[in-house]
Amino acid sequence: MGAEAGAAFILAGGRGERFWPLSSRRRPKQLLALVGDRPLLAETVRRLTPWIPPERTWVITNAEYVEAARQWLPELPPAQIVGEPMGRDTAAAVALALGLMLAHDPEGVFAVLPSDHVIGEGPAFLDTLRTAFRLASHRKALIVVGIPPTAPVPSFGYIEAGPAAEDTPAGPALPVRRFVEKPDVETARRYLAAGNFYWNAGLFVWQTPVLLAALRRHAPRHAELAECAAKAAGRPEFENVLRTAYANIEKTSIDYALMEKAENVLMIPANFRWDDMGTWTTLRNHFPADADGNVIVGDGVALDAGENIVYSPGRLTALLGVRDLIVVQAEGVTLVCRRDQADAVKKLVRHLHSLGRYEDLL
Repeated sequence: MGAEAGAAFILAGGRGERFWPLSSRRRPKQLLALVGDRPLLAETVRRLTPWIPPERTWVITNAEYVEAARQWLPELPPAQIVGEPMGRDTAAAVALALGLMLAHDPEGVFAVLPSDHVIGEGPAFLDTLRTAFRLASHRKALIVVGIPPTAPVPSFGYIEAGPAAEDTPAGPALPVRRFVEKPDVETARRYLAAGNFYWNAGLFVWQTPVLLAALRRHAPRHAELAECAAKAAGRPEFENVLRTAYANIEKTSIDYALMEKAENVLMIPANFRWDDMGTWTTLRNHFPADADGNVIVGDGVALDAGENIVYSPGRLTALLGVRDLIVVQAEGVTLVCRRDQADAVKKLVRHLHSLGRYEDLL
């Protein structure tokens, strides 16, 4: 493939429990058309295609979603939609991507990006990606794209950038001081005011040997997973090798396993619109509100009600005299919660699992 051509690996293994009841084990968030007419995963592939064509694009998802992903992505070679035997978070998925790159292009440059983000300005996104690829091909560094924050959002991870840009053959890049997990809202306000903190969108670009060396140093078990996957790629034993490797690997994020520990990290600020479709509240960024601040997707009526989010296609939902609620009608389930509890929907799903009576709805 080569560094200039590049490759992309889209991580699509999550279930999006915060979008329950629309998102479920049978139909996870990345396979939903939350914004537009096509699933988020299909839109992610389409966004890349003007530069990175299907033959250099892989999807890494849960094994149970492989067939559904192939149906939505007929343009991708079926073998390039790869199923993980179990969820082990993003560090394992990145290690698997690295293994596939070692098998196909051991000196190449590749991107890893989530499947469930909404990104505007397609040309600007690809320009940023090209810059990251050029930088990764010239520097032995781990490259991350940072999103300039527009609000003090406590549910995002943050990147603190150094004080000055480094001149590189690909243009200026900012040294990364540290990665910060989700802060409280007051800390997020300080980050916004400081001007040198960026949202971490989970969009990374690496040269294959550089990433392998970094994993060997900071996450050797994940380096071993990558090397096992590389040796078994394209062989009949591939799935069995993955199953054994995943059963013995720690469940952790790539941020914690590697990026927070590595010293050779550079950041490129994004110049495109970005939104993490993390909870029901993000619908406010993509659908118009009425005069009272209600966002209604589907059939809904609000009287003396304000600042609510309603998702109710094909079924009338009527609100009277309430504020700051999320109301969802989907898959035979009604969800009602306060807007400030949107993150806790995942906790509710786990509680329902523990009751053991609603597995067909989860």
